[in-house]
Amino acid sequence: MADTAGTLLENLETFTRFARARLGDPELAHDAVQESLLKAIEADRQPDEGREIPWFFRILRRTIIDLYRRHDARQRAMVRYEATLKTPPDVEETKMLCACYERLLPQLPSQYRELLRQVDLEGASPTALAQERGVTANSLTVQLHRARARLRDLLQDTCKVCATHGCLDCHCGETTGN
Repeated sequence: MADTAGTLLENLETFTRFARARLGDPELAHDAVQESLLKAIEADRQPDEGREIPWFFRILRRTIIDLYRRHDARQRAMVRYEATLKTPPDVEETKMLCACYERLLPQLPSQYRELLRQVDLEGASPTALAQERGVTANSLTVQLHRARARLRDLLQDTCKVCATHGCLDCHCGETTGN
C-alpha cells in the first residue's frame, strides 16, 4: 500500500484537475478526490504495481457519478417539498395565526420580510420567486428557512407561552396591550 499511496499522492494535482473538469467546482473537486482517496485506502484489493493510476481514476469516476446522483436526488426531493408548499393557507388558518405576526414582521430585515410576505402570505411559488430574483431554488429555500427562523425567534421572545404552543388563536397582543 505504501507504493500505491506514494504514487497516488504524486499525482494528486492530476486527479484534482480531472475532477474539477467534470464537476466545475474546485472545492467539490477537492472533496471528490479526498473521498476517492479514502475509498482507495479502505479497498480490500490493491492494484498491481504500475496499475495504480488507472485503478484510482476508476474510483474517482465512480465518486463523481455518486456526487451527481446525490445532487439529482436532492433536487428531486426539493421539487417534491416545494410542491407541498404551493398551497397558501386557507382563510381559517390565516385567521388563527398569531396576532403578533404582522406586528413583528417589520422588525425583520427587509429581504426576510419581503420573502415571508410573498411566499407565506401571498402564496408565491418559491421556484418562480427564485427565478425572478435570479437565484437558485435551493438558495431561496435557505433564505426562507432563515427568515422563518428569525421570525420564530421574535415570536418566542415576544409571545413566550403562546409561541410555545403554536401561536394559534393568540391573544397575547390583546392582554399586553401590544
